[in-house]
Amino acid sequence: MSSPNQLSDYSYFIESGIGSIVASVANGQSAEIGIFGREGMSPTALILNAGSAPYSIFMQVAGNGFRIESVQLSHALSESYLIRNLLTRYVQTVSVQTAFTALANATQHIEERLARWILMCHDRTDGDTIGLTHDFLSIMLAVRRQSVTTALHVLEGKHMIEAERGLVRVRDRKGLQDFAGDTYGQAEREYQRLIGVNI
Repeated sequence: MSSPNQLSDYSYFIESGIGSIVASVANGQSAEIGIFGREGMSPTALILNAGSAPYSIFMQVAGNGFRIESVQLSHALSESYLIRNLLTRYVQTVSVQTAFTALANATQHIEERLARWILMCHDRTDGDTIGLTHDFLSIMLAVRRQSVTTALHVLEGKHMIEAERGLVRVRDRKGLQDFAGDTYGQAEREYQRLIGVNI
């Protein structure tokens, strides 16, 4: 969808699937700093009149949607207060999600962070089965694949999820929410407050 520090010719509004926002550094280390699905759009740099951003944006879980030329969206933003207001409110929710991702990374164990990401992906998926590979999860959490396997086993042992190759099935959403703690739910409540619907 979008490469670091490059202007995007299109803005994308997805209706299914999960988009991934990934920050990387020159030595190859990377971490997912945010996700979006049917509740949002990308890239948000256009909404802020910033042109580009220093991270990658791509579809991590396949889905459908539509795109609009960034020039056309830019014109719509300048001509319509309603569109501009709605999309800037959405950007605020992305900012809150990123802030609580940073907090989770700084204060929580990997198992709690994994529970949070599974909940965020579950919010953006129909049904309880989510296509999440170990590679994707390791990028999401900025850890080794072995650590992902261990964390998945912990959540399975608590009967919150079932995991098999490339798939995670949510069995106990309430249990995941309790386990993830307060880093999950803040961005989701901000979305409901500003946009008026649940993610």
